Amino acid sequence: MAKEITGYVKLQCKGGQANPAPPIGPALGSKGLNIMEFCKQFNARTQDKMGKVVPVLITVYGDKSFDFVVKTAPAPVQLLEAAKLTGGSKEPNRTKVGKVTWAQVEEIAKDKMNDLNCFTTESAMKMVAGTARSMGITVDGTAPWEN
Repeated sequence: MAKEITGYVKLQCKGGQANPAPPIGPALGSKGLNIMEFCKQFNARTQDKMGKVVPVLITVYGDKSFDFVVKTAPAPVQLLEAAKLTGGSKEPNRTKVGKVTWAQVEEIAKDKMNDLNCFTTESAMKMVAGTARSMGITVDGTAPWEN
């Protein structure tokens, strides 16, 4: 018999550095989950992504047990890393703060492919390029599909 799902919790934590302090503790405590057990499992699964922001989707079951799925880092975080920036532009339509290449956009798109709602690498690249544009980051060169 399948377990009864009572809810979901979405969090963004730093890989390998989960602890019971806010925001993790209150979010899981309100659902009645074992916070330390989650922290141990999460830290073990994300040791290769140490210090990077990682989204996690936690499925909460009726018997207070849980499963979780670790997703890839958000596209804005990866774009800031690729452009070697600390933050996006306050006025992205006027002030450009950095540049990335189409090769970097393609790399990010391939990494995010499982989490995006698209079927081709080209459409994933367009989504990542749109995110870059909304952050004030320009994409250098011509798009591969325009050649």
